Amino acid sequence: MNIIDIINKTKRAVPLEEEEIAYLVNGYTKGDIPDYQMSSWLMAVCLNGLTDHETVALTKAMRDSGDVLDLSCIDGITADKHSTGGVGDKTSLIVGPIAAACGVRVPKMSGRGLGHTGGTIDKLEAIKGYRTDLQFEEFAGIVNKAGFAIISQTGSICPADKKIYALRNASGTVDSIPLICASIMSKKLALNADIILLDVKCGSGAFMKTNLEARKLADLMERVGDAAGKKTRAIVTDMDSPLGSCVGNALEVKEAIEVLQGKIKGRLYNVCIELAANLLELSGKGTYGECKSMAEIAVSSGRALDVLRETIRLQGGDPAICDDVSLLPQARFKHEIRASRDVEIVAVNAEEMGMASLLLGAGRLDKDSEIDPTAGIVFDFEVGDKISMDAPLMTLYSTICSDFSEAAVRAYNAITFRDLTASALT
Repeated sequence: MNIIDIINKTKRAVPLEEEEIAYLVNGYTKGDIPDYQMSSWLMAVCLNGLTDHETVALTKAMRDSGDVLDLSCIDGITADKHSTGGVGDKTSLIVGPIAAACGVRVPKMSGRGLGHTGGTIDKLEAIKGYRTDLQFEEFAGIVNKAGFAIISQTGSICPADKKIYALRNASGTVDSIPLICASIMSKKLALNADIILLDVKCGSGAFMKTNLEARKLADLMERVGDAAGKKTRAIVTDMDSPLGSCVGNALEVKEAIEVLQGKIKGRLYNVCIELAANLLELSGKGTYGECKSMAEIAVSSGRALDVLRETIRLQGGDPAICDDVSLLPQARFKHEIRASRDVEIVAVNAEEMGMASLLLGAGRLDKDSEIDPTAGIVFDFEVGDKISMDAPLMTLYSTICSDFSEAAVRAYNAITFRDLTASALT
């Protein structure tokens, strides 16, 4: 077999054999297949797609390009929860402790963010002393003790995905559902947990902008996970507006703790309870209704917060933040935005709000950029709220940015208002 034949087959939408896909992935990972030929194949996939059989083969080949973890040293059922990402998405910091408090072991590997907001690892590294770069034996030991741990993904996990994703980013071939699926699922299968729960975000702040796209990706990931022998479920959740009232790394850790303290309900809490209930149901803990009740009790009893506190302690962070969130890093500068008239909040463009947080330092434009852990936005409203003139809308925070003018304009323009002033109603 040779790469030209493989490219031509995909150009003509002729399905590839497993051996051909393995040859392609292995050859590119080792450097035997050059970027320009792999780019041609990726573009053919974007135009013609892949069959389910091809997508499963691609996912497995990418998984097998590096280490596949052996979690047999972890006691009990293991479950991995993954989100496709969004603005203000701190669900892993809440769902993991809830599930662990209900008897499921939750080992998780995450990455740093590239773009308008930080990744889960960036959020955790806002906690002073918290270590995410652990050897596997220590990681597994923490999961056995606390029930939950998150560490940074190692370079030995799915090196093919790392190389292929960088090429997709450079060649305009990111937006392909089979390629997105293979990228996500190869890493999930390499972690090798018994259960995989996928939170597929949909809306302005998500990669999948429409419910149809999100559902296609969710269904495909379920089929790939099942074909690989894993109990897999994908839930589509809304990301049209930021999730919760905070965007930014330390700010999102604070909000996650306050959810586990029982201080915050609303949309963020509801999404996390839904995800936790699905994860517990998949793990055989009962019916969905029973599992939802278990998840709610794990929060109200304080047991989920205890899990997070112990995890932070075992990973070198200060567990006192679970009782006093003011111990988290604080921004040097802040800027409050107030309503210029009486308005109703009609919608919030989550992606634009994320870009405003990037200007403050909450995200990174390239992999070498440093994140300001204190930077971000705190909202004083939810969609549908009526806000009086001069009432606070949001506060911008940063330590590295003292001129808030550009970020403030972008954040304000991300909101769609309905004017409630008397002149507007006459």
